[in-house]
Amino acid sequence: MKKTLFAATIAAGLMGSTAMAQNIGVSMALFDDNFLTVLRNGMIDMAGSMDGVDIQVEDAQNDVAKQLDQINNFIASGVDAVIVNPVDTSATQAMTAAAEAAGVPLIFVNRQPINVDTLPDNQAFVGSNEIESGTLEAFEICKNLRAAGKSGGARAYLMMGELSNQSAVQRTKDVHDILGTDMCNFIELVDEQTANWSRDEAQDLMTNWLSSGEPFDAVIANNDEMAIGAIQAMKAAGIDMASVEVGGVDATADALAAMAAGDLDVTVFQNAAGQGAGALDAALKLAAGEDVDQKVYIPFELVTPANLSDYAK
Repeated sequence: MKKTLFAATIAAGLMGSTAMAQNIGVSMALFDDNFLTVLRNGMIDMAGSMDGVDIQVEDAQNDVAKQLDQINNFIASGVDAVIVNPVDTSATQAMTAAAEAAGVPLIFVNRQPINVDTLPDNQAFVGSNEIESGTLEAFEICKNLRAAGKSGGARAYLMMGELSNQSAVQRTKDVHDILGTDMCNFIELVDEQTANWSRDEAQDLMTNWLSSGEPFDAVIANNDEMAIGAIQAMKAAGIDMASVEVGGVDATADALAAMAAGDLDVTVFQNAAGQGAGALDAALKLAAGEDVDQKVYIPFELVTPANLSDYAK
């Protein structure tokens, strides 16, 4: 039986694959996403540094049917392996079945498929353990609110990603779990709604929340793009960002800039480029007949103003 691998870094093993003359098809959920762009570039950069490795990257444009068509087209064209960043993590069984029937290795990357525990031997998942992401974010915000003297009672808004996405579901559960602990149960959630990972949607949602006049002390977002959208709405409304805690996940370049400006208080580094390179490495190994762990986890890392300089570079 395959085991789960928790790797502090994947870099040491990336160049060890038997990977000559391999063609890899890649279907990304969407190109118009800052984090996924870094992930995609991680694969492209790694492939460009290797001889005989060609990758074809397609944009599924957040369309499940389009993504399945791309996978089937890759298989029909004779690729050696397929990498998928799923549009909908609850719709991955059909992708697994198509690749398994054709005997083509399949790697899911970043977004954990619903069938991750039943993947066949020539399929795997490369990403990060989402139990860490929302947990690190929410606990740090809890500590910051306590330090600010809010332990007698604080109120927070929660912005969720796409509800069909396992990452959004798990990160939201992480927040609820932390707020249910004795240390952090002084925080009350005023409301929680989805902004679909989108900066623009988050800005609109935050504007609506502000119009209600409800007092609040924190905004906890499932990703940085939504956190930045919330910040933009609050700044437009004249709110002093020093008076509210804001957290996100991903540690994107824009998020780190917002933290340096004093607007974002917490984010969690998810190694997008490492996930992309790790997915390509796993695909090449499977295409070469080598064994790969069913789950390859690249740890999340908490980012705060105290260690921002370690990530800004």
